[in-house]
Amino acid sequence: MTEIAVRSGGQAGDGIASIGEAIARGYSRMGLHVFGFNAYQSVIRGGHVWYQARTGDARPYSQGDGADVLYALDKQTVDVHAASLRPGGTLVYDKEKFEVGDLPAGVTALSVPTLEIARKYTSQSILQNAAGLGAAAFLGGIPLDILHQVLADSFGRKAGDVVTWNLGASAAGYEFASKNARVHPHAPKKAGAPKLLMNGNQAIALGAAAAGCKFLAQYPMTPASSIMHWMAAHATEVGVVVKQAEDELGAINMAIGASFGGVRAMTATSGGGFALMVEALGMAGMTETPVVVVESQRSGPSTGLPTKTEQGDLNLMLGAGQSEFPRAILAPSNPAEAYRAMILAFQLAEDWQTPVLVAADLHLSESHMTVDRDEIDLNVDVPSLFTVDPNGHDYKRYQYTDSGVSPRALPGQPGLNFIAGSDEHDEKGHLVSDVRSGIPVWVAERQRMMDKRMKKLHGLAAHCEPPAFEGPHDADLTFVAWGSTVGAVRDAMPMLAARGKTTNLLRFPTVYPLDLTTVTQAFAKTHRTLLVEENFSGQFGRLLRAETGIHVTDRLLKYDGEPFYPYEIVSRAMEMMNRGG
Repeated sequence: MTEIAVRSGGQAGDGIASIGEAIARGYSRMGLHVFGFNAYQSVIRGGHVWYQARTGDARPYSQGDGADVLYALDKQTVDVHAASLRPGGTLVYDKEKFEVGDLPAGVTALSVPTLEIARKYTSQSILQNAAGLGAAAFLGGIPLDILHQVLADSFGRKAGDVVTWNLGASAAGYEFASKNARVHPHAPKKAGAPKLLMNGNQAIALGAAAAGCKFLAQYPMTPASSIMHWMAAHATEVGVVVKQAEDELGAINMAIGASFGGVRAMTATSGGGFALMVEALGMAGMTETPVVVVESQRSGPSTGLPTKTEQGDLNLMLGAGQSEFPRAILAPSNPAEAYRAMILAFQLAEDWQTPVLVAADLHLSESHMTVDRDEIDLNVDVPSLFTVDPNGHDYKRYQYTDSGVSPRALPGQPGLNFIAGSDEHDEKGHLVSDVRSGIPVWVAERQRMMDKRMKKLHGLAAHCEPPAFEGPHDADLTFVAWGSTVGAVRDAMPMLAARGKTTNLLRFPTVYPLDLTTVTQAFAKTHRTLLVEENFSGQFGRLLRAETGIHVTDRLLKYDGEPFYPYEIVSRAMEMMNRGG
Protein backbone atom coordinates (compact mmCIF):
# COMPACT_ATOMS: atom_id res chain seq x y z
CA MET A 1 0.00 0.00 0.00
CA THR A 2 1.26 3.45 -0.94
CA GLU A 3 0.10 5.57 1.96
CA ILE A 4 0.50 8.83 3.78
CA ALA A 5 -0.12 9.51 7.46
CA VAL A 6 -0.46 13.01 8.92
CA ARG A 7 0.02 13.22 12.69
CA SER A 8 -0.49 16.13 15.09
CA GLY A 9 0.44 16.28 18.75
CA GLY A 10 0.42 18.55 21.78
CA GLN A 11 -1.31 18.85 25.13
CA ALA A 12 -4.93 18.19 25.99
CA GLY A 13 -6.83 21.40 25.40
CA ASP A 14 -4.63 22.46 22.46
CA GLY A 15 -7.21 21.37 19.89
CA ILE A 16 -5.25 18.37 18.61
CA ALA A 17 -8.34 16.30 17.82
CA SER A 18 -9.81 19.18 15.81
CA ILE A 19 -6.63 19.41 13.73
CA GLY A 20 -6.54 15.69 13.11
CA GLU A 21 -10.23 15.40 12.30
CA ALA A 22 -9.92 18.27 9.80
CA ILE A 23 -7.20 16.34 7.96
CA ALA A 24 -9.28 13.15 8.04
CA ARG A 25 -12.34 14.99 6.77
CA GLY A 26 -10.25 16.59 4.04
CA TYR A 27 -9.18 13.18 2.75
CA SER A 28 -12.71 11.78 2.97
CA ARG A 29 -13.99 14.70 0.89
CA MET A 30 -11.38 13.86 -1.71
CA GLY A 31 -13.13 10.51 -2.08
CA LEU A 32 -10.37 8.65 -0.24
CA HIS A 33 -10.61 6.01 2.45
CA VAL A 34 -9.07 7.25 5.68
CA PHE A 35 -8.50 5.98 9.23
CA GLY A 36 -8.26 8.54 12.02
CA PHE A 37 -6.78 7.49 15.38
CA ASN A 38 -7.36 9.67 18.45
CA ALA A 39 -4.98 9.13 21.39
CA TYR A 40 -5.91 11.29 24.36
CA GLN A 41 -5.67 11.56 28.13
CA SER A 42 -8.39 11.63 30.80
CA VAL A 43 -7.54 15.18 31.91
CA ILE A 44 -9.17 18.20 30.28
CA ARG A 45 -5.92 20.16 30.01
CA GLY A 46 -2.34 18.93 30.05
CA GLY A 47 -0.88 15.54 29.24
CA HIS A 48 0.33 14.47 25.82
CA VAL A 49 -2.31 13.77 23.14
CA TRP A 50 -2.09 13.07 19.43
CA TYR A 51 -4.19 12.27 16.38
CA GLN A 52 -3.21 10.55 13.14
CA ALA A 53 -5.08 10.52 9.81
CA ARG A 54 -3.94 7.79 7.43
CA THR A 55 -4.94 7.29 3.79
CA GLY A 56 -3.55 5.67 0.65
CA ASP A 57 -4.32 3.71 -2.48
CA ALA A 58 -5.89 0.89 -0.44
CA ARG A 59 -8.39 1.11 2.37
CA PRO A 60 -6.66 1.48 5.75
CA TYR A 61 -8.16 -0.46 8.67
CA SER A 62 -5.90 0.81 11.45
CA GLN A 63 -3.65 3.70 12.38
CA GLY A 64 -0.70 2.03 10.67
CA ASP A 65 2.92 2.03 11.80
CA GLY A 66 4.46 5.43 11.08
CA ALA A 67 3.92 9.03 10.04
CA ASP A 68 4.94 11.18 7.08
CA VAL A 69 3.90 14.61 8.34
CA LEU A 70 4.11 15.55 12.02
CA TYR A 71 2.67 18.86 13.23
CA ALA A 72 4.14 19.39 16.71
CA LEU A 73 2.63 22.03 18.97
CA ASP A 74 5.18 21.37 21.72
CA LYS A 75 8.64 19.91 22.22
CA GLN A 76 7.30 16.77 23.89
CA THR A 77 5.56 15.81 20.66
CA VAL A 78 8.90 15.89 18.86
CA ASP A 79 10.53 13.83 21.60
CA VAL A 80 7.76 11.20 21.48
CA HIS A 81 6.99 11.02 17.76
CA ALA A 82 10.01 12.10 15.73
CA ALA A 83 11.24 8.51 15.61
CA SER A 84 7.96 7.53 13.91
CA LEU A 85 8.61 9.79 10.92
CA ARG A 86 9.51 7.82 7.80
CA PRO A 87 12.18 8.89 5.27
CA GLY A 88 10.80 11.69 3.14
CA GLY A 89 8.69 12.92 6.03
CA THR A 90 8.41 16.47 7.39
CA LEU A 91 8.21 17.88 10.90
CA VAL A 92 6.09 21.05 11.10
CA TYR A 93 6.73 23.28 14.10
CA ASP A 94 7.22 26.93 15.11
CA LYS A 95 10.75 27.88 16.15
CA GLU A 96 9.31 30.81 18.14
CA LYS A 97 7.97 28.18 20.55
CA PHE A 98 10.88 25.69 20.66
CA GLU A 99 13.87 24.40 18.73
CA VAL A 100 14.36 20.85 17.48
CA GLY A 101 17.47 18.73 17.53
CA ASP A 102 18.52 15.81 15.38
CA LEU A 103 15.83 14.08 13.36
CA PRO A 104 15.77 10.63 11.73
CA ALA A 105 17.61 10.27 8.42
CA GLY A 106 15.62 11.57 5.48
CA VAL A 107 13.29 13.72 7.61
CA THR A 108 13.01 17.48 7.03
CA ALA A 109 12.04 20.15 9.57
CA LEU A 110 9.80 23.02 8.44
CA SER A 111 9.41 25.90 10.85
CA VAL A 112 6.11 27.68 10.16
CA PRO A 113 5.50 31.06 11.88
CA THR A 114 2.14 29.93 13.26
CA LEU A 115 2.09 32.36 16.19
CA GLU A 116 3.10 35.27 13.98
CA ILE A 117 0.32 34.42 11.54
CA ALA A 118 -2.21 34.11 14.37
CA ARG A 119 -1.29 37.55 15.78
CA LYS A 120 -2.33 39.16 12.51
CA TYR A 121 -5.91 38.26 13.33
CA THR A 122 -6.30 37.93 17.10
CA SER A 123 -4.51 37.74 20.42
CA GLN A 124 -5.90 34.23 20.91
CA SER A 125 -2.96 31.90 20.37
CA ILE A 126 -5.24 28.96 19.57
CA LEU A 127 -5.47 30.35 16.03
CA GLN A 128 -1.92 29.08 15.48
CA ASN A 129 -3.56 25.67 14.95
CA ALA A 130 -5.18 26.85 11.74
CA ALA A 131 -1.84 28.05 10.37
CA GLY A 132 -0.13 24.77 11.20
CA LEU A 133 -3.09 22.86 9.84
CA GLY A 134 -2.77 24.71 6.56
CA ALA A 135 0.91 23.75 6.27
CA ALA A 136 0.20 20.11 7.16
CA ALA A 137 -2.64 19.98 4.63
CA PHE A 138 -0.35 21.24 1.88
CA LEU A 139 2.30 18.64 2.69
CA GLY A 140 -0.38 15.95 2.81
CA GLY A 141 -1.82 16.85 -0.59
CA ILE A 142 -5.18 18.26 0.51
CA PRO A 143 -6.32 21.11 -1.80
CA LEU A 144 -6.88 24.43 -0.02
CA ASP A 145 -10.48 24.73 -1.21
CA ILE A 146 -11.36 21.37 0.36
CA LEU A 147 -9.63 22.34 3.59
CA HIS A 148 -11.61 25.57 3.64
CA GLN A 149 -14.86 23.67 3.10
CA VAL A 150 -14.03 21.57 6.15
CA LEU A 151 -13.18 24.62 8.27
CA ALA A 152 -16.27 26.51 7.16
CA ASP A 153 -18.44 23.57 8.19
CA SER A 154 -16.57 23.18 11.49
CA PHE A 155 -16.72 26.85 12.52
CA GLY A 156 -19.82 27.93 10.62
CA ARG A 157 -21.86 28.33 13.81
CA LYS A 158 -19.22 30.36 15.62
CA ALA A 159 -19.98 34.01 16.24
CA GLY A 160 -18.02 36.98 14.98
CA ASP A 161 -14.88 36.65 12.90
CA VAL A 162 -13.88 33.13 13.91
CA VAL A 163 -14.54 31.61 10.49
CA THR A 164 -12.73 34.42 8.67
CA TRP A 165 -9.74 34.16 10.99
CA ASN A 166 -9.43 30.39 10.54
CA LEU A 167 -9.73 30.59 6.79
CA GLY A 168 -7.15 33.35 6.62
CA ALA A 169 -4.66 31.72 8.98
CA SER A 170 -4.93 28.32 7.28
CA ALA A 171 -4.41 29.93 3.87
CA ALA A 172 -1.30 31.71 5.18
CA GLY A 173 0.14 28.48 6.58
CA TYR A 174 -0.70 26.67 3.34
CA GLU A 175 1.03 29.37 1.27
CA PHE A 176 4.10 29.38 3.53
CA ALA A 177 4.51 25.63 3.14
CA SER A 178 4.03 25.82 -0.63
CA LYS A 179 6.92 28.29 -0.87
CA ASN A 180 9.28 26.52 1.51
CA ALA A 181 8.57 22.79 1.11
CA ARG A 182 7.16 20.25 -1.31
CA VAL A 183 4.13 18.04 -1.23
CA HIS A 184 4.96 14.57 0.08
CA PRO A 185 5.59 12.18 -2.84
CA HIS A 186 2.91 9.79 -1.51
CA ALA A 187 0.27 12.51 -1.26
CA PRO A 188 -2.94 11.28 -2.93
CA LYS A 189 -5.06 12.84 -5.63
CA LYS A 190 -8.79 13.37 -5.51
CA ALA A 191 -10.42 10.00 -6.14
CA GLY A 192 -14.13 10.65 -6.54
CA ALA A 193 -17.23 11.59 -4.59
CA PRO A 194 -16.83 12.38 -0.87
CA LYS A 195 -17.11 9.45 1.51
CA LEU A 196 -18.87 9.26 4.83
CA LEU A 197 -16.57 9.66 7.84
CA MET A 198 -17.65 8.50 11.27
CA ASN A 199 -16.28 6.99 14.44
CA GLY A 200 -17.55 3.76 15.91
CA ASN A 201 -19.88 5.40 18.42
CA GLN A 202 -21.53 7.52 15.74
CA ALA A 203 -22.06 4.38 13.66
CA ILE A 204 -23.49 2.57 16.69
CA ALA A 205 -25.95 5.38 17.34
CA LEU A 206 -26.91 5.65 13.67
CA GLY A 207 -27.43 1.90 13.46
CA ALA A 208 -29.63 1.94 16.55
CA ALA A 209 -31.74 4.74 15.08
CA ALA A 210 -32.09 2.86 11.78
CA ALA A 211 -33.12 -0.26 13.71
CA GLY A 212 -36.04 1.60 15.27
CA CYS A 213 -34.58 2.37 18.70
CA LYS A 214 -36.92 4.84 20.43
CA PHE A 215 -35.38 5.04 23.89
CA LEU A 216 -31.80 5.38 25.11
CA ALA A 217 -30.98 5.60 28.80
CA GLN A 218 -27.32 6.13 29.60
CA TYR A 219 -24.93 7.42 32.20
CA PRO A 220 -21.84 8.99 30.59
CA MET A 221 -18.69 6.89 30.79
CA THR A 222 -15.70 6.99 28.48
CA PRO A 223 -15.54 5.70 25.79
CA ALA A 224 -19.30 5.16 25.34
CA SER A 225 -20.42 8.71 26.15
CA SER A 226 -20.56 10.02 22.59
CA ILE A 227 -23.30 7.48 21.75
CA MET A 228 -25.58 9.48 24.00
CA HIS A 229 -24.22 12.77 22.61
CA TRP A 230 -25.10 11.75 19.04
CA MET A 231 -28.52 10.44 20.00
CA ALA A 232 -29.34 13.60 21.98
CA ALA A 233 -28.21 15.86 19.14
CA HIS A 234 -30.42 13.97 16.65
CA ALA A 235 -33.26 13.00 18.99
CA THR A 236 -35.96 15.00 17.22
CA GLU A 237 -34.71 14.02 13.77
CA VAL A 238 -34.76 10.26 14.42
CA GLY A 239 -37.60 10.20 16.95
CA VAL A 240 -35.78 8.86 20.00
CA VAL A 241 -36.10 9.76 23.68
CA VAL A 242 -32.72 10.19 25.37
CA LYS A 243 -32.47 10.06 29.16
CA GLN A 244 -29.28 10.69 31.10
CA ALA A 245 -29.78 8.51 34.15
CA GLU A 246 -28.37 9.13 37.61
CA ASP A 247 -26.16 6.05 37.31
CA GLU A 248 -25.71 2.86 35.32
CA LEU A 249 -28.21 0.93 37.46
CA GLY A 250 -30.90 3.45 36.62
CA ALA A 251 -29.90 3.46 32.95
CA ILE A 252 -30.33 -0.26 32.31
CA ASN A 253 -33.50 -0.51 34.40
CA MET A 254 -35.02 2.37 32.45
CA ALA A 255 -34.10 0.67 29.18
CA ILE A 256 -35.62 -2.62 30.33
CA GLY A 257 -38.77 -0.82 31.44
CA ALA A 258 -39.10 0.97 28.12
CA SER A 259 -38.65 -2.29 26.23
CA PHE A 260 -41.16 -4.06 28.46
CA GLY A 261 -43.59 -1.23 27.71
CA GLY A 262 -43.33 -1.67 23.98
CA VAL A 263 -40.45 0.20 22.36
CA ARG A 264 -37.00 -0.80 21.17
CA ALA A 265 -34.62 0.39 23.86
CA MET A 266 -30.92 0.30 24.70
CA THR A 267 -28.21 1.49 27.00
CA ALA A 268 -24.46 1.94 26.57
CA THR A 269 -21.52 1.99 28.94
CA SER A 270 -17.99 0.76 29.55
CA GLY A 271 -16.77 -2.08 31.75
CA GLY A 272 -17.05 -0.27 35.07
CA GLY A 273 -20.61 0.77 34.33
CA PHE A 274 -21.54 -2.63 32.95
CA ALA A 275 -20.35 -4.21 36.19
CA LEU A 276 -23.17 -2.30 37.89
CA MET A 277 -25.73 -3.45 35.33
CA VAL A 278 -25.37 -7.20 35.70
CA GLU A 279 -28.21 -7.78 38.19
CA ALA A 280 -30.68 -5.94 35.97
CA LEU A 281 -29.40 -7.87 32.95
CA GLY A 282 -30.40 -11.04 34.77
CA MET A 283 -33.87 -9.62 35.34
CA ALA A 284 -34.22 -9.05 31.58
CA GLY A 285 -33.14 -12.66 31.05
CA MET A 286 -35.73 -13.96 33.53
CA THR A 287 -38.61 -11.80 32.28
CA GLU A 288 -37.53 -12.48 28.67
CA THR A 289 -37.43 -8.77 27.91
CA PRO A 290 -35.40 -7.65 24.87
CA VAL A 291 -32.71 -5.07 25.57
CA VAL A 292 -29.55 -4.04 23.70
CA VAL A 293 -26.46 -3.09 25.70
CA VAL A 294 -23.34 -1.59 24.12
CA GLU A 295 -20.23 -2.35 26.17
CA SER A 296 -17.29 -0.26 24.95
CA GLN A 297 -14.28 -1.78 26.65
CA ARG A 298 -11.33 0.10 28.10
CA SER A 299 -8.31 -0.89 30.19
CA GLY A 300 -9.09 -2.14 33.69
CA PRO A 301 -9.60 -3.40 36.29
CA SER A 302 -11.47 -0.74 38.24
CA THR A 303 -11.05 2.63 36.52
CA GLY A 304 -7.80 1.32 35.00
CA LEU A 305 -6.70 3.47 32.07
CA PRO A 306 -9.92 5.39 31.29
CA THR A 307 -8.82 6.51 27.84
CA LYS A 308 -6.99 3.41 26.64
CA THR A 309 -8.27 0.38 24.80
CA GLU A 310 -8.57 -3.31 25.69
CA GLN A 311 -10.67 -6.41 25.01
CA GLY A 312 -10.67 -7.49 28.62
CA ASP A 313 -14.41 -7.62 29.36
CA LEU A 314 -15.41 -10.69 27.38
CA ASN A 315 -15.48 -12.87 30.48
CA LEU A 316 -17.60 -10.22 32.21
CA MET A 317 -20.09 -10.12 29.35
CA LEU A 318 -20.30 -13.91 29.24
CA GLY A 319 -21.00 -14.22 32.96
CA ALA A 320 -22.97 -11.03 33.62
CA GLY A 321 -25.97 -11.84 35.80
CA GLN A 322 -26.24 -14.67 38.30
CA SER A 323 -27.01 -18.17 37.10
CA GLU A 324 -27.56 -18.76 33.37
CA PHE A 325 -29.75 -17.25 30.68
CA PRO A 326 -29.35 -16.85 26.91
CA ARG A 327 -27.59 -13.89 25.38
CA ALA A 328 -25.67 -12.99 22.26
CA ILE A 329 -22.43 -11.02 22.08
CA LEU A 330 -21.67 -9.29 18.77
CA ALA A 331 -18.21 -7.87 18.05
CA PRO A 332 -17.94 -5.44 15.10
CA SER A 333 -14.47 -4.39 13.96
CA ASN A 334 -15.11 -1.03 12.25
CA PRO A 335 -17.86 1.61 11.94
CA ALA A 336 -19.60 0.01 8.94
CA GLU A 337 -19.77 -3.30 10.78
CA ALA A 338 -20.89 -1.52 13.96
CA TYR A 339 -23.80 0.04 12.08
CA ARG A 340 -24.95 -3.33 10.79
CA ALA A 341 -24.31 -5.04 14.15
CA MET A 342 -26.70 -2.68 15.90
CA ILE A 343 -29.48 -3.46 13.44
CA LEU A 344 -28.87 -7.18 13.95
CA ALA A 345 -28.67 -6.75 17.74
CA PHE A 346 -32.13 -5.18 17.95
CA GLN A 347 -33.60 -7.83 15.67
CA LEU A 348 -32.06 -10.68 17.65
CA ALA A 349 -33.19 -9.17 20.95
CA GLU A 350 -36.77 -8.90 19.70
CA ASP A 351 -36.89 -12.24 17.91
CA TRP A 352 -35.44 -14.20 20.82
CA GLN A 353 -36.72 -12.02 23.70
CA THR A 354 -33.39 -11.78 25.46
CA PRO A 355 -30.53 -9.34 26.11
CA VAL A 356 -28.04 -8.80 23.28
CA LEU A 357 -24.64 -7.26 23.96
CA VAL A 358 -22.53 -5.36 21.44
CA ALA A 359 -18.86 -5.59 22.38
CA ALA A 360 -17.07 -2.46 21.21
CA ASP A 361 -13.85 -0.99 22.62
CA LEU A 362 -12.21 2.41 22.82
CA HIS A 363 -10.25 1.89 19.62
CA LEU A 364 -13.43 1.23 17.66
CA SER A 365 -15.59 3.75 19.51
CA GLU A 366 -13.32 6.74 19.08
CA SER A 367 -11.38 6.10 15.87
CA HIS A 368 -12.71 7.63 12.65
CA MET A 369 -13.04 5.63 9.47
CA THR A 370 -14.59 6.27 6.09
CA VAL A 371 -17.67 4.32 5.09
CA ASP A 372 -18.94 3.74 1.56
CA ARG A 373 -22.54 4.80 1.16
CA ASP A 374 -23.60 1.34 0.05
CA GLU A 375 -22.37 -0.01 3.41
CA ILE A 376 -25.06 2.00 5.21
CA ASP A 377 -28.59 0.83 4.41
CA LEU A 378 -31.07 3.23 6.00
CA ASN A 379 -34.12 1.29 4.75
CA VAL A 380 -34.44 -1.13 7.65
CA ASP A 381 -37.66 -3.04 8.10
CA VAL A 382 -38.86 -2.77 11.70
CA PRO A 383 -41.68 -5.30 12.15
CA SER A 384 -44.45 -5.06 14.72
CA LEU A 385 -43.23 -6.25 18.09
CA PHE A 386 -46.50 -7.62 19.44
CA THR A 387 -48.63 -9.92 17.33
CA VAL A 388 -50.53 -11.93 19.93
CA ASP A 389 -54.28 -12.28 19.41
CA PRO A 390 -56.34 -11.86 22.60
CA ASN A 391 -57.56 -15.15 24.03
CA GLY A 392 -58.58 -14.07 27.48
CA HIS A 393 -57.43 -15.79 30.62
CA ASP A 394 -55.70 -18.57 28.66
CA TYR A 395 -52.86 -16.28 27.51
CA LYS A 396 -49.51 -17.75 28.55
CA ARG A 397 -46.73 -15.20 28.38
CA TYR A 398 -44.07 -17.85 29.02
CA GLN A 399 -45.65 -20.68 27.04
CA TYR A 400 -43.46 -23.68 26.34
CA THR A 401 -42.44 -23.80 22.67
CA ASP A 402 -39.97 -25.74 20.57
CA SER A 403 -37.86 -22.62 19.96
CA GLY A 404 -38.07 -21.33 23.52
CA VAL A 405 -39.72 -18.12 22.28
CA SER A 406 -43.17 -17.45 23.74
CA PRO A 407 -45.97 -15.16 22.47
CA ARG A 408 -45.25 -11.63 23.66
CA ALA A 409 -47.95 -9.08 24.40
CA LEU A 410 -47.88 -5.39 25.20
CA PRO A 411 -48.70 -4.83 28.89
CA GLY A 412 -52.25 -3.60 29.27
CA GLN A 413 -53.65 -5.15 26.11
CA PRO A 414 -57.25 -6.31 26.79
CA GLY A 415 -57.44 -10.01 27.44
CA LEU A 416 -53.69 -10.42 27.64
CA ASN A 417 -52.96 -9.77 31.29
CA PHE A 418 -49.91 -11.54 32.67
CA ILE A 419 -47.44 -11.50 35.53
CA ALA A 420 -43.77 -10.73 34.85
CA GLY A 421 -41.82 -11.25 38.05
CA SER A 422 -38.09 -11.56 38.46
CA ASP A 423 -38.58 -14.83 40.35
CA GLU A 424 -38.97 -18.15 38.59
CA HIS A 425 -42.47 -18.72 37.26
CA ASP A 426 -44.77 -20.96 35.28
CA GLU A 427 -46.19 -20.39 31.79
CA LYS A 428 -48.61 -17.69 32.98
CA GLY A 429 -46.00 -15.94 35.09
CA HIS A 430 -47.22 -17.19 38.45
CA LEU A 431 -44.22 -17.39 40.79
CA VAL A 432 -42.65 -20.72 41.62
CA SER A 433 -40.68 -19.24 44.52
CA ASP A 434 -41.88 -18.52 48.06
CA VAL A 435 -44.26 -21.34 49.11
CA ARG A 436 -43.91 -23.53 45.98
CA SER A 437 -40.17 -24.04 45.60
CA GLY A 438 -38.99 -27.48 46.67
CA ILE A 439 -42.34 -29.16 45.99
CA PRO A 440 -41.67 -31.88 43.37
CA VAL A 441 -44.14 -30.60 40.78
CA TRP A 442 -42.64 -27.13 40.97
CA VAL A 443 -39.09 -28.48 41.00
CA ALA A 444 -39.91 -30.02 37.62
CA GLU A 445 -41.51 -26.74 36.50
CA ARG A 446 -38.31 -24.84 37.29
CA GLN A 447 -36.22 -27.26 35.26
CA ARG A 448 -38.65 -27.17 32.34
CA MET A 449 -38.75 -23.35 32.29
CA MET A 450 -34.97 -23.16 32.49
CA ASP A 451 -34.70 -25.58 29.55
CA LYS A 452 -37.19 -23.45 27.59
CA ARG A 453 -35.14 -20.27 28.02
CA MET A 454 -31.86 -21.92 27.16
CA LYS A 455 -33.29 -23.36 23.93
CA LYS A 456 -32.97 -19.84 22.54
CA LEU A 457 -29.20 -20.27 22.33
CA HIS A 458 -29.64 -22.67 19.40
CA GLY A 459 -31.74 -20.14 17.51
CA LEU A 460 -29.38 -17.30 18.34
CA ALA A 461 -26.38 -19.27 17.12
CA ALA A 462 -28.15 -20.02 13.85
CA HIS A 463 -29.18 -16.40 13.24
CA CYS A 464 -26.01 -14.58 14.34
CA GLU A 465 -23.33 -13.74 11.79
CA PRO A 466 -20.98 -16.75 11.45
CA PRO A 467 -17.16 -16.65 11.41
CA ALA A 468 -15.80 -15.52 8.05
CA PHE A 469 -12.54 -16.00 6.15
CA GLU A 470 -10.69 -13.15 4.44
CA GLY A 471 -7.65 -13.65 2.23
CA PRO A 472 -6.21 -16.57 0.25
CA HIS A 473 -8.08 -19.84 0.64
CA ASP A 474 -5.07 -22.08 1.28
CA ALA A 475 -2.91 -19.82 3.46
CA ASP A 476 0.08 -21.00 5.46
CA LEU A 477 -1.07 -19.06 8.54
CA THR A 478 -4.56 -18.06 9.68
CA PHE A 479 -5.11 -15.17 12.09
CA VAL A 480 -8.01 -15.59 14.52
CA ALA A 481 -9.41 -12.27 15.74
CA TRP A 482 -12.51 -10.43 16.88
CA GLY A 483 -13.45 -6.78 17.41
CA SER A 484 -11.21 -3.88 16.50
CA THR A 485 -8.01 -5.98 16.42
CA VAL A 486 -9.29 -7.28 13.08
CA GLY A 487 -8.29 -3.94 11.54
CA ALA A 488 -4.58 -4.26 12.27
CA VAL A 489 -4.65 -7.86 11.01
CA ARG A 490 -6.23 -6.71 7.75
CA ASP A 491 -3.44 -4.17 7.32
CA ALA A 492 -0.73 -6.69 8.21
CA MET A 493 -1.78 -9.31 5.66
CA PRO A 494 -0.70 -7.43 2.50
CA MET A 495 2.57 -6.52 4.23
CA LEU A 496 3.20 -10.22 4.76
CA ALA A 497 2.19 -10.99 1.19
CA ALA A 498 4.85 -8.54 0.01
CA ARG A 499 7.35 -10.68 1.92
CA GLY A 500 6.14 -13.83 0.19
CA LYS A 501 4.07 -15.09 3.13
CA THR A 502 0.48 -16.21 2.52
CA THR A 503 -1.91 -15.52 5.39
CA ASN A 504 -5.63 -15.20 5.86
CA LEU A 505 -8.00 -14.10 8.59
CA LEU A 506 -10.76 -15.96 10.40
CA ARG A 507 -12.77 -13.20 12.07
CA PHE A 508 -15.58 -13.70 14.54
CA PRO A 509 -18.30 -11.02 14.26
CA THR A 510 -20.20 -13.07 16.85
CA VAL A 511 -18.20 -14.23 19.84
CA TYR A 512 -21.17 -15.90 21.58
CA PRO A 513 -22.97 -18.18 21.03
CA LEU A 514 -20.68 -20.24 18.81
CA ASP A 515 -22.13 -22.83 16.48
CA LEU A 516 -20.03 -25.96 16.93
CA THR A 517 -20.46 -27.28 13.39
CA THR A 518 -19.73 -23.96 11.68
CA VAL A 519 -16.66 -23.21 13.80
CA THR A 520 -15.28 -26.75 13.47
CA GLN A 521 -15.67 -26.65 9.70
CA ALA A 522 -13.89 -23.29 9.55
CA PHE A 523 -10.88 -24.48 11.54
CA ALA A 524 -10.68 -27.64 9.42
CA LYS A 525 -9.66 -25.34 6.54
CA THR A 526 -6.67 -23.90 8.40
CA HIS A 527 -3.05 -25.13 8.61
CA ARG A 528 -1.61 -23.06 11.41
CA THR A 529 -3.36 -20.42 13.52
CA LEU A 530 -2.43 -17.36 15.53
CA LEU A 531 -4.89 -15.85 18.02
CA VAL A 532 -4.71 -12.03 18.21
CA GLU A 533 -6.40 -10.47 21.26
CA GLU A 534 -6.16 -7.36 23.42
CA ASN A 535 -6.18 -8.97 26.85
CA PHE A 536 -3.86 -10.86 29.18
CA SER A 537 -5.34 -14.35 29.17
CA GLY A 538 -6.65 -14.83 25.62
CA GLN A 539 -10.27 -14.75 26.74
CA PHE A 540 -11.77 -15.58 23.36
CA GLY A 541 -9.27 -18.39 22.92
CA ARG A 542 -10.46 -19.85 26.21
CA LEU A 543 -14.09 -19.49 25.18
CA LEU A 544 -13.35 -21.12 21.85
CA ARG A 545 -11.74 -24.10 23.55
CA ALA A 546 -14.54 -24.42 26.13
CA GLU A 547 -17.31 -24.29 23.52
CA THR A 548 -15.73 -26.29 20.69
CA GLY A 549 -12.63 -28.07 22.00
CA ILE A 550 -10.46 -26.13 19.53
CA HIS A 551 -7.23 -24.94 21.14
CA VAL A 552 -5.31 -22.17 19.40
CA THR A 553 -1.91 -22.58 21.00
CA ASP A 554 -0.06 -19.71 19.32
CA ARG A 555 -1.17 -16.33 20.68
CA LEU A 556 -0.30 -12.69 20.28
CA LEU A 557 -1.74 -10.88 23.29
CA LYS A 558 -1.51 -7.21 24.18
CA TYR A 559 -2.77 -5.44 27.30
CA ASP A 560 -0.76 -2.21 27.61
CA GLY A 561 -3.68 0.04 26.63
CA GLU A 562 -2.43 0.68 23.11
CA PRO A 563 -4.07 -0.83 20.01
CA PHE A 564 -2.29 -3.37 17.86
CA TYR A 565 0.00 -1.96 15.19
CA PRO A 566 0.42 -3.89 11.94
CA TYR A 567 4.18 -4.28 12.42
CA GLU A 568 3.61 -6.19 15.67
CA ILE A 569 1.44 -8.72 13.86
CA VAL A 570 3.85 -8.94 10.93
CA SER A 571 6.77 -9.52 13.29
CA ARG A 572 5.07 -12.36 15.18
CA ALA A 573 3.78 -13.97 11.97
CA MET A 574 7.24 -13.85 10.35
CA GLU A 575 8.75 -15.40 13.46
CA MET A 576 6.25 -18.27 13.37
CA MET A 577 6.46 -18.89 9.63
CA ASN A 578 10.25 -18.71 9.45
CA ARG A 579 10.75 -21.27 12.18
CA GLY A 580 8.24 -23.67 10.61
CA GLY A 581 6.72 -26.56 12.48
